[in-house]
Amino acid sequence: MSPDPVPLSVTGAALFSGAVLTGPDIADTYRVDRSGYEPSGTPELVVIAADVDDVRRAVTYAAEQGLSVVVRGAGTGLAGGASAGRGALVLDVSALRRILEISPVDELAVVQAGVSAATLDAEAAKHGLRYAPDPASVAISTIGGNIATNAGGLRCVKYGVTRDAVLGLSVVLADGTLVQTGRRTAKGVAGLDLTGLFTGSEGTLGVIVEAVVRLQPIPIDTVTIAAYFDDVDQAAAAAAGVLAARVRPAMLELLDAASLREAQDLLGVRGHAAGSFLVAQTDGFGSRAEADLIVDVLRQFTSRIEVGGDPDAASQLLAVRRAALPALERHGRALIEDIAVPRSRIADAVRRISAIAVEFDSRIYTFGHAGDGNLHPIIVVSDGDFAARARAESAADEIFAAALELGGTITGEHGVGVLKRKWLEREQGADALRVQHAIRRALDPAGIFNPGKAY
Repeated sequence: MSPDPVPLSVTGAALFSGAVLTGPDIADTYRVDRSGYEPSGTPELVVIAADVDDVRRAVTYAAEQGLSVVVRGAGTGLAGGASAGRGALVLDVSALRRILEISPVDELAVVQAGVSAATLDAEAAKHGLRYAPDPASVAISTIGGNIATNAGGLRCVKYGVTRDAVLGLSVVLADGTLVQTGRRTAKGVAGLDLTGLFTGSEGTLGVIVEAVVRLQPIPIDTVTIAAYFDDVDQAAAAAAGVLAARVRPAMLELLDAASLREAQDLLGVRGHAAGSFLVAQTDGFGSRAEADLIVDVLRQFTSRIEVGGDPDAASQLLAVRRAALPALERHGRALIEDIAVPRSRIADAVRRISAIAVEFDSRIYTFGHAGDGNLHPIIVVSDGDFAARARAESAADEIFAAALELGGTITGEHGVGVLKRKWLEREQGADALRVQHAIRRALDPAGIFNPGKAY
């Protein structure tokens, strides 16, 4: 990348149909994403793409001018992947928000990268369908960003992560070529799985501009079960018991005692005082039978169980889980970490996190997806407390180390971005990393896409 800022010429600005921002017109929001990572300097320009041709022109222009390309949708990333500093062209694809097709018969949709999952859900619901991935940022994050990070969410335990819902992609490569990957059929094995390769690539291999995604029928019935426990060990054992009973709930979520208190306080509800909270949801034709079985399992660990069989009751029970992060963000900067461990090690992981909080004198709250072992230790730091920030970063390093020691991973759904890059080789090994670097060089020889990110 060029070490000196490259001014956008009048001719360059005229290349694009969409808006072009330079200099003082570039808002600070284009520098950072939700992770709070602060890159060095300010991007050289922002191209707000009006169409796919704008994307192709922006990539070609960046290569000619020696600029890097950082793709941005809603900026809700949590690992610094959408952060952009000096020498970068920020390619904003949030205006590409057309739903091009919904096929009720084939149960799929064709959408542009800037469409939110919530918007797609609302349109698909008119046909009795829904988009199964359910990240916490579903109302604001874009499907392009979800695909780039292979986002997860509350329904992963039954329906899988974003990759499981993506059938095909349209991607702009480093030379400006628009390539189509995947298929529209329910299955297909022709060629290498390029769709899977680009999904989760964090903007390092190309720019996702369009996707063919799988839709699911809206469940005929849904039941939500909430349970309160004396401690997290009981809750983790109960979650393991549910899965051992060969039930696959659509959701199985856990909150520790501190997260539960904060969520209840935010909502103004007088819930149970407990050492841990578990909420499960079953759906489909067998939802009532599955819910009964889950309740039977939970009764082996606690008598404090609530069941909601209608939408309003279900929403009230789920509200506590969804309120956890907003509740914590009231108290300062929330460093939202993301580890996953084998489900049998959830209780061990929570205990390790609690010990790390004491060791580094940090406020750490833990909640997450018990159904797949994906935990979110949230480290809250008061604004302007730089000593606390330093302790929090050290605590985060210890959390990643603990995840690996327990047989887990440094990220279950948020991606590597900038913040976890130094940990990737420790998890995957040098040989696996060399393979990834070779793929990256093959698709982006000049290294213009998101340099210094992911791997």
